[in-house]
Amino acid sequence: MENLISFLNSFLSYIMLLLVIAVVGGAAIAIGLTLAKKKNAKAVGEEAVDSVNG
Repeated sequence: MENLISFLNSFLSYIMLLLVIAVVGGAAIAIGLTLAKKKNAKAVGEEAVDSVNG
């Protein structure tokens, strides 16, 4: 019984680690997408201004 409890403790510990890594990765992806969209919008805005100014 003690081996089962030890195994479950280790298993749940790795599951928690996996969840933490997934949350950090998801946050990094969301931040990256937001920054990329802002950069693309800024580039399109500058391109429009350049075409208007000749």
